[in-house]
Amino acid sequence: MTEWLDPATLTLVEGSSSPSKTPGGMQSTAALAWRRALVAVLNVVTWALLGAAMAWILSAGGWSLLDGILLTCFFLVTPWVVLGFWNAAIGLWLLHGRRDGLAEVAPFAGAGTSGEPVFLRTAVLMTLRNEDPARAFARLAAVAGSIARTGQGHHFGYFVLSDTSLPEIAVAEEEAFAAFRASLADGARAVYRRREDNVGYKAGNLRDFCARWGNDYELMLPLDADSLMAGETILAMVRMMQAHPRLGILQSLVTGLPAASGFARIFQFGMRHGMRAYTMGSAWWTGDCGPFWGHNALVRIAPYRDGCRLPVLSGRGPLSGAILSHDQLEATLMRRAGYEVRVLPVEVGSWEENPPTVVDFVRRDLRWCLGNMQYIRLLALPGLHPVSRIQLLWATLMFAGLPAMTAMVALSPLAVREAQLADAFPTTAATALYGTFLFLCLFPKLAGLADIALRRGEVARYGGAMRFGLSACLEIVFSFLQGAVSSFRTSLFMAGLLAGRAHVGWNGQERDAHALSWVTAAAGLWPQTVFGLVVCGALAWISPAALLWSLPLTAGYLLAIPFAVVTARPAFGAFLARHRLCAVPEEFDEPAEIAALARPAPPPVAVAA
Repeated sequence: MTEWLDPATLTLVEGSSSPSKTPGGMQSTAALAWRRALVAVLNVVTWALLGAAMAWILSAGGWSLLDGILLTCFFLVTPWVVLGFWNAAIGLWLLHGRRDGLAEVAPFAGAGTSGEPVFLRTAVLMTLRNEDPARAFARLAAVAGSIARTGQGHHFGYFVLSDTSLPEIAVAEEEAFAAFRASLADGARAVYRRREDNVGYKAGNLRDFCARWGNDYELMLPLDADSLMAGETILAMVRMMQAHPRLGILQSLVTGLPAASGFARIFQFGMRHGMRAYTMGSAWWTGDCGPFWGHNALVRIAPYRDGCRLPVLSGRGPLSGAILSHDQLEATLMRRAGYEVRVLPVEVGSWEENPPTVVDFVRRDLRWCLGNMQYIRLLALPGLHPVSRIQLLWATLMFAGLPAMTAMVALSPLAVREAQLADAFPTTAATALYGTFLFLCLFPKLAGLADIALRRGEVARYGGAMRFGLSACLEIVFSFLQGAVSSFRTSLFMAGLLAGRAHVGWNGQERDAHALSWVTAAAGLWPQTVFGLVVCGALAWISPAALLWSLPLTAGYLLAIPFAVVTARPAFGAFLARHRLCAVPEEFDEPAEIAALARPAPPPVAVAA
């Protein structure tokens, strides 16, 4: 008999599996413990060696207050960088150094190709809040059509869960839903519900679905307004959930859709390669304590409803109230309830769109930042798996390290001047450490690019070696420029958090390619520009050579405004598309689901009773 997490007391009532196995019996807990110990040692030793090297370099000429601040900042910056390196290194080894690395990471994956009949009832949920109804319903229709073509459509229901607050958009949603429902062979399987108050944000939206319709379905598939999935992929994931009843959340590896925006094209090209090996390596040691990104994932409804209720944080200030970044916390609660949370680290039939401009990207990033920083108040939740606590901590460090990095850049002119005054400053060692740091930062991307290069015929799927190489170089330069812009804005936001004045809303996101005027870009990015002028001007006055070395980290501040304008220009996006630069394989071999987005809605598809 299954026992559940008691949401009232937030304590674990009873486990359900042998202590020698994970809850679903898929892996040995001893083997996972060994992997986790190895990863911990690799990370701690690497972090300590980097810190020791930095301390030795800073000690030249004696210690000062500046040296102490720089060393503290360095220790805060490097943990996320080091973990990224080792995750990607392990992932690349699994992809190319093991006979069947996927089986070691995802022992459940084989069930997806078993051909077993599907019998679990799955609710496909699209959550909306002030989004463009036409584009959202086009994606939902493409998903529904793809599922119907599998011949298993009768096992799926469709729910549009709207938190839209603008009346004109709500009317358009109702009209779009009526057309979508009419396109289904069985319109009774589609439901539209709009809440007047988006209490609890997206997590509250999903919880409302569970309260109303959760008993009618075993699984739910949350989709965002920009989500798209292939029916065969969804079917394979359902088979995995059927074969493993203690699998609570199964997250697909989400990749970017072909984009018209130049910013989105370049960003998703880098994200695709930065995630592949990284996710493979991360899944190797997190195992049953995997990630949940809130969409394009199958969730078992009963344990989610009974064991994943999010707390409302008491008090006042930006870290109180409803949880903004619900997904990772829900993953930890699902694991605490005795269910495994897994990621399928394979690029297959699961897509999303990315923000079309750097301004839109930063706006989304700030919401994630605030949500992740709320996890600080949740680290002591009772009953969490130790790895789950580490994941929550790491989610906060992802953003907490950015102000430290900004502080190091801000103090770099003083550091260079102090080095000039030292009797014997170890310039060679400092240069080597700086190069090592940049290499560690880039390694997840480099590992993903190496993975493509090592797969027979894979480079051809990206348009050939010339396009692939040019795209990779363009994206690496782009990542440094974009990183400076977004990290500085996040640093200002974090300062606001400390002062108790930071706030973000939850509203519809801009998803279509659009131009940015120079005035708009300047209004949003002048702080980065001023910061860059001050830091780079000081470096140029103190040491022109140091300025040149600093450009990978400082050029983004100086170029923030033109970078935002150029990467948002439709002409720039059209140039990249015309020459197939930063293209993804789906542009050369278009899946039916993506092709369907550009076609009129098809007639109803008959499904088996």
